[in-house]
Amino acid sequence: MTQPAIQDDIAARTFSAERVFSAPREKVFAAFSQCEHLMHWWGPREWPLAHCDMDFRVGGSWHYAMRETATGNESWGLMLFDEITAPEFIRYRDVFSDANRSINTDLPESASTLHFYVEGNNTRVVSQTVYPTQEALKQILDMGMEEGFRETWDRLEEYISR
Repeated sequence: MTQPAIQDDIAARTFSAERVFSAPREKVFAAFSQCEHLMHWWGPREWPLAHCDMDFRVGGSWHYAMRETATGNESWGLMLFDEITAPEFIRYRDVFSDANRSINTDLPESASTLHFYVEGNNTRVVSQTVYPTQEALKQILDMGMEEGFRETWDRLEEYISR
């Protein structure tokens, strides 16, 4: 429907994005909270989801891996859910991990919120992520986060609008 509005604020250590998706809020929220949906859209086009194990509840987690199609390299992550108000809000911490859920402390942890707003038959998703330091945000941006985020949300729009 629309391209994501993305803004990074190095001084405030934040990465923010919002986009209107052409589907009802419950459908968009489900796409973020169930592996059966995430497997179809999470990750940039060349780094699709290869593993998904989710316990979607406060205190639960989502362990996932994206696999680069050209090389087979994997990038593992772990989301730790701190607050969930379905279908309106998710607050979580995101860390890099390995296949055994061990946290990679060489890469920064972030704290994120996702808000899901009804706009007629559509849903506005607002994402804000805070990093512990300006350097941590710069490190993630240098890894291609903006482009990866755009591609991921494009894939979500394609998936939910079918």
